[in-house]
Amino acid sequence: MKKTIRIGTRDSELALWQANTVKAKLENLGYSTQLVPVKSEGDLVLDKPLYEMGITGIFTKTLDVAMIRGTVDIAVHSMKDVPTQLPNGIVQTAVLERASSDDILVTTNEVDFEKPCTIATGSLRRQAQWLNRYPHHKVVDIRGNVNTRLQKLKDNNWQGAIFAKAGLLRINLLPEKFMDLSWMLPAPAQGAMVVVALEKDEFCKEATSKLNNRKAQICTQMERDFLRTLEGGCTAPIGAFAQIIDQEVVFKGCLFSLDGKQKLEIEKTIDIENYNGFGKECAHHILKNGGSELMVQIKKEINK
Repeated sequence: MKKTIRIGTRDSELALWQANTVKAKLENLGYSTQLVPVKSEGDLVLDKPLYEMGITGIFTKTLDVAMIRGTVDIAVHSMKDVPTQLPNGIVQTAVLERASSDDILVTTNEVDFEKPCTIATGSLRRQAQWLNRYPHHKVVDIRGNVNTRLQKLKDNNWQGAIFAKAGLLRINLLPEKFMDLSWMLPAPAQGAMVVVALEKDEFCKEATSKLNNRKAQICTQMERDFLRTLEGGCTAPIGAFAQIIDQEVVFKGCLFSLDGKQKLEIEKTIDIENYNGFGKECAHHILKNGGSELMVQIKKEINK
């Protein structure tokens, strides 16, 4: 265990919390580690919606390059930010025990949802689900890390902004005024942290694989298989959540039009031993029942 494992991470407060969590777990196993924070393009460019920046890999590309160049050995990510197709030579080695996958609405005052409201989110998935439920509301774009977005909510005349609950909990920023959005399907793998390493680095692969949580790995794999099969490299309003109950996996997935008016969804249960390929199977069900046409429409609207 003489090698020091260099842990690449974004330098936001949340990313550093996640990297330090992995650092502590590896050191508890007897490994030597070092944090290597870097800024990603997604953190630096705050004036464009994510989907206009080619969202796939926007927060992970810098660390991928650092790993391939040999300046870091592993990287720690919020799994929902990681492209479903990893770069050649980089592999997933561990999914840590999952935190809450819920979305929440952070508010500044009491909100009357029957009246016109302005809600902020940088996510097409959240936007579409919100407009499906509240078509009389306006949704505006919001960018930046968790701290930046909380400040923007204070500085603007919005009724609320949508956040991932896990991110706020991890850095002790969960405010007093928030609502659990239990009706909103999360992003695939939301609430999960993932570790990636170079495929040829047997030492780091073995070390980090000891952190893997099998239940979290199974559920996130199904959700990401669903996403990959549906999106075909395109950003779209897709939600997915898998949950293990006894020896079964309950899977829920959805695809929305950008304006939230069209909604395609699926809920199915399968024995845990047969989980492999199930996310893909559920996605094909959506595609065969209107999803293919809807994805064509979504791509046209995004590429206008």
